[in-house]
Amino acid sequence: MKIIDWYILKQFLVTFLFTLLILIPIAIAIDVSEKIDNFLEHADLGFYQVVNEYYVNFIIYYTNTFMPLALFIAVILFTSKLSNNTEIIAITNAKISFTRLMYPYFIGATLVTILSLLMNHFVVPNSSKTRKKFEKEYISNSVQKNELKYVSDFSLQLTDSTYIFIRNFNTETNAGYDFTSEVYDGLKLKSKLVADNIRFNPKDSVFSIQNWRKRQIYKDRDSIFSGNKIDTVFNFTPKDLIYKSALSQEMPSNELIKFIRISKKRGVKNLNAYLVEFHKRTSLPISSYILTIIAVALSFRKKRGGTGINLAIGVAIMFLYVFLMKISEVLGAVAGVNSLLYVWMPNFFFGLIAIYLYYNARK
Repeated sequence: MKIIDWYILKQFLVTFLFTLLILIPIAIAIDVSEKIDNFLEHADLGFYQVVNEYYVNFIIYYTNTFMPLALFIAVILFTSKLSNNTEIIAITNAKISFTRLMYPYFIGATLVTILSLLMNHFVVPNSSKTRKKFEKEYISNSVQKNELKYVSDFSLQLTDSTYIFIRNFNTETNAGYDFTSEVYDGLKLKSKLVADNIRFNPKDSVFSIQNWRKRQIYKDRDSIFSGNKIDTVFNFTPKDLIYKSALSQEMPSNELIKFIRISKKRGVKNLNAYLVEFHKRTSLPISSYILTIIAVALSFRKKRGGTGINLAIGVAIMFLYVFLMKISEVLGAVAGVNSLLYVWMPNFFFGLIAIYLYYNARK
């Protein structure tokens, strides 16, 4: 790397960090204004707990979320400054091509992309567990709490031959009622277990079923057994009954992949919300390259209006990108669609814009 490369890379990283340091306090201020009443409602909630359990993890989450936006704005700001100071003209007069000019930019984008990938796949999910636990306890209303507390009319395929059905289950008390377990040999029913009540003991990972009746089917006869209470083991836990897209944000990628694989074997029909979360963890960091090309191509030429016009165009493009990204996430979560294609669609669309601007800038 030459002196000019180090100079551009340094400006890239300094402006990027400066932009993040502007955006994060704004996000915190807005969040505090919205949730201050929730904090004051709980007399046992101290300042240290709010900061340590919530806002530390809030900063981690939104720092990662704002990275592409901060990078895009940072590149526009300092590239426009280089252009306004006629430094770009000096660079081009030195026979440095636009492609060669992009070299330090791509190094900076690579550093941001690697950091974002590590945070997306490992750091942010673990951080979200603590943040969402705090939100559930101190911020969420009763409706939001009940969404994760109660499971109704739930069916699950445990193995290729075993299916269960639960009419209602409380994931906080680990208790439910109207439980059914069926075992098949191909299409033929081999046994059926029915219980009025079921309770899970997390200490022993054992289920206790009450008022149970079991029908065992043989070739020439059926046998029926019943009892008041029995302890048994099933290949699931209460956590497996909850299929909420918000839970995917709390799983590191290795756990999320394992969860998706097991859920597919169990016959869960629509896992696209989980697949969207998994694919987004890679597509969003990769967008750093695309946004960097667009930002440099828009701002490396000196324009009437200076940095202001470049920044206005850049913010408009960034909002369009975020808008398309949100639409693609919603569409990608619909059953029966290719979630990978929808999640990457904004990158494909803006990638074409980046290619056009790049070749236009080279002329």
